[in-house]
Amino acid sequence: MVKFKKYLIILFEYYNSLPKLTESSSLSCKPFANLVFLNVMQLWKLQLHSHKETLQHKMKNIDIRKVTLNDIDQLQKIGKQTFSETFSGDNSEEDMKKYLDEHFSIEKLTNELQNPDSEFYFAVLDSTVIGYLKLNFGESQTELKDSKALEIERIYVPKKYHGQRVGQVLYEKAIQVARNKNADYVWLGVWEENHRALSFYKKNGFAEFDKHIFRLGNDEQTDIMMKLQLKA
Repeated sequence: MVKFKKYLIILFEYYNSLPKLTESSSLSCKPFANLVFLNVMQLWKLQLHSHKETLQHKMKNIDIRKVTLNDIDQLQKIGKQTFSETFSGDNSEEDMKKYLDEHFSIEKLTNELQNPDSEFYFAVLDSTVIGYLKLNFGESQTELKDSKALEIERIYVPKKYHGQRVGQVLYEKAIQVARNKNADYVWLGVWEENHRALSFYKKNGFAEFDKHIFRLGNDEQTDIMMKLQLKA
């Protein structure tokens, strides 16, 4: 794909240079260039279509599996990586370090993995962890504490896998778990500046119902609380 793009750019530059040639040479070259250019564009479309089909086929092979204590190092790694990728550009280095040290320590992750009212899931593709999900029930929910609710605390995917439906697959797992636990509704909190996440949940039917304060390091930020009703 990369080599093909380079070839296309070279051809496009050549095509654009034709009007600068003499009138006679331009007349003789341009029909041929037009034909080549059209053929290359057709090949490019076929390449894109093939790449998209390959990607879609590959994404169908994503495996969702429950995280155990044996996976704690992987969980800490992807947790820190994805949180940093998502928020480091909008927060100070000091606040980021404080949050990561507190919320992704081995001790804290161990306690969360041993909590029967919290569950973590990995999205795995070809033995590589490409995203994770954290769910809370009952008293483990960060707010509300409703026994008939399920909280999606985290869905995070590394940037290199954005746009490949990994987040959607993890989200669908969360809804499956909620239905299996007979939850009346699913709720979550999203930072008001995280427009990508807000759009994702709105697309999946969530509606805003409140706001709360989320502390990142020493910085207090506003989260939009959103809810999806599963039962009438």
